[in-house]
Amino acid sequence: MFPYPSGAGLHVGHPEGYTATDIIARYKRMTGHNVLHPMGWDAFGLPAEQYAIETGTHPRHTTNTNVGRFREQLKSLGFSYDWEREVATSDSKYYKWTQWIFLQLLERGLAYQAEVPVNWCPALGTVLANEEVIDGLSERGGHPVVRRPMKQWMLRITDYAERLLDDLDGLDWPESIKEMQRNWIGRSEGVRLSFRLPGAEEKVEVFTTRPDTLFGVTYLVLAPEHPLIHTLTSKEQAAAVREYVETSSRKSDLERTDLAKEKTGIFTGAYATHPLTEEEIPIWVADYVLGSYGTGAIMAVPAHDERDNEFAAAFELPVIQVVTPPDGDCTCYAGDGFMQNSASEAIDVNGLTNSDAGQRILEWLEENSVGTKTINYKLRDWLFARQRYWGEPFPVVYADNDRDKPVPIPYSDLPLTLPETDNFKPSGTGEGPLANISEWVNTVDPRDGVSAARRDTNTMPQWAGSCWYYLRFIDPMNDDAFVDGDLEKYWMPVDLYVGGAEHAVLHLLYARFWHKVLYDIGAVSTKEPFQRLVSQGMILGEMSKSRGNVVNPDEIVRDFGADSLRLYEMFMGPLRETKVWQTKGVEGCSRFLARAYRLFDSYTDETPSDDQLRVIHRCIAKVTEETENMRFNTAIAAMMEFTNAATKWERRPKVILESFALLLGPYAPHLSEELWERLGNQSTNAYETWPVANTKYLMDDNVTLAVQVNGKMRGRIELGMDSPKEDALAMAMQQDNISRFVPDKTAIQKVVYVPGKVLNIVAQPL
Repeated sequence: MFPYPSGAGLHVGHPEGYTATDIIARYKRMTGHNVLHPMGWDAFGLPAEQYAIETGTHPRHTTNTNVGRFREQLKSLGFSYDWEREVATSDSKYYKWTQWIFLQLLERGLAYQAEVPVNWCPALGTVLANEEVIDGLSERGGHPVVRRPMKQWMLRITDYAERLLDDLDGLDWPESIKEMQRNWIGRSEGVRLSFRLPGAEEKVEVFTTRPDTLFGVTYLVLAPEHPLIHTLTSKEQAAAVREYVETSSRKSDLERTDLAKEKTGIFTGAYATHPLTEEEIPIWVADYVLGSYGTGAIMAVPAHDERDNEFAAAFELPVIQVVTPPDGDCTCYAGDGFMQNSASEAIDVNGLTNSDAGQRILEWLEENSVGTKTINYKLRDWLFARQRYWGEPFPVVYADNDRDKPVPIPYSDLPLTLPETDNFKPSGTGEGPLANISEWVNTVDPRDGVSAARRDTNTMPQWAGSCWYYLRFIDPMNDDAFVDGDLEKYWMPVDLYVGGAEHAVLHLLYARFWHKVLYDIGAVSTKEPFQRLVSQGMILGEMSKSRGNVVNPDEIVRDFGADSLRLYEMFMGPLRETKVWQTKGVEGCSRFLARAYRLFDSYTDETPSDDQLRVIHRCIAKVTEETENMRFNTAIAAMMEFTNAATKWERRPKVILESFALLLGPYAPHLSEELWERLGNQSTNAYETWPVANTKYLMDDNVTLAVQVNGKMRGRIELGMDSPKEDALAMAMQQDNISRFVPDKTAIQKVVYVPGKVLNIVAQPL
């Protein structure tokens, strides 16, 4: 996964994933594969813009400086990237195609505008995603965030929810990450039904997965952002409801849905009619219900839902148990059982199992046009606009006589580039900084080239450029297409994608969505972008675990060399686990490399002994297997074992040292090249053939053999794998614990011998 080039430069956590992919890339080249191993920059984003506001430095200059710093650091670590394929999402030659993809979405109705409640940060002057808000404050800067309705660009990712779920099954991804994706999408089958409002045309619609509990509904709850709140709230409750809604707007979704928090709410003064009993039930507003999930309203069944039960207890609302557990009463029971308290003039389901009752109630709801079976998703359409400067401009305009209808600009006019400015502050009107640049905003309608029109002053979120960058790596210089079709078919899908777990949901979900759209329009040949995914563990700083990474890799390279850093990051522990940085560990890896270097002080052209061949071929087999499976720490351990063994040899055959230098290459490429040259080779070893283990030298010379007398285990002997039966028998008879069951050799009637496995002596009983 490509990085965001922050001003701090690389920390020691960055090289972990980059080293892992570099090892695989180098190894695959040596095993005869064509390898595409690129690097680029997720270069748009809010941090550069905030820095521009604070210092007056243009985000482009900040980004270019940071990119230069990152590039220098990565090159110092010897990563074998194809730098000719380098891309940056903020390059207009790149975002021309991000805009092109957006227009494809717009043409197909997958991009649209809607008035939606958003996280608005007045200090930053932009809308933030839910994930960018922590405890009501912006992740960047800690500024207050409020919920407010705004007209925003949206992408219909929900149209792809089912495919995003189904296609996970065919991917070689960690099951934990697949499950995170499934939970985020949140598919559930249930019923959408209506509660009438007495004396009004409006209805409150809810979604439930438990129609069987409908008789247990004692109140409704609306999310604070529900559009009907101010319509149905009574005059007496209006002020209190407004105050509650305002307070809720300052809370994040995570804070509102925290199961451990005390439930809060306010009565609207309004009632709804229960569809089965015709009784009036109160309508409340509570922030534990989210406007972004389902219909933004729930039917509360406090006897069978924990959150509803806590709310009912807090506000002394009725609790009606309608499902009885098979083994008796149970407080707030959510399992299966038999129905009670579930009868009215409309329908009676008492005594039925809750499963049968749910089906009967669903049939009644559908027959009476009150409800219908449906599938619901937690996944919401993607809010795709930011009120900032440093992002991709939307390639649309609005005619002066129709400000509500976006008009796409012609493909031939792409890219629509950002205007130059030195004012990056928010406009103060809710629009982004682009609204301040009137000469850019005011344009003409592309349909006639004359009529006045206005550009969109929002920009795309940082996710946009990172949704498809892997495809541009394939064909980065193409001015006529975002990727050549034949090249795409050759390289896709991505065989191995390595990155941090922080991108386990949104980045992967958004990239998969865009890729499926591109697949549907015939622009790519695969349904999924990333066939195999590996999530690296975090590296925590040794000085302060709570602060995370605090070690500068430049200092490690300066003091110990790039190879020592690469080796240590792989040797710390399994790639997928969290590790704690210890500088002393780098020193240990440096000492190992020094020992390996000394092995090459002298060598001979003589034929290796069988013992020496056994040592190197076992090392080859182990390093090959562990590299294939990305168990890099144990591969390094195998090379350390070889070095320890070879250090004791009086003579070191060149042919063995050559194999070892090649094994070391993907892990410590700088030293490996030096060792290769010390053996008299003139060219790089990066494209040499990877050594292959000879199985002849992988078998043990001696084996432990079980010895039985008359079928009973009596002892063990150690002997050569190919030892004859006579030698095995003689060795067995020398052991007292075996020979005491055989009086003498004349008592032996039969000997069953399976070399390497068992020796069974059949003898006359004592």
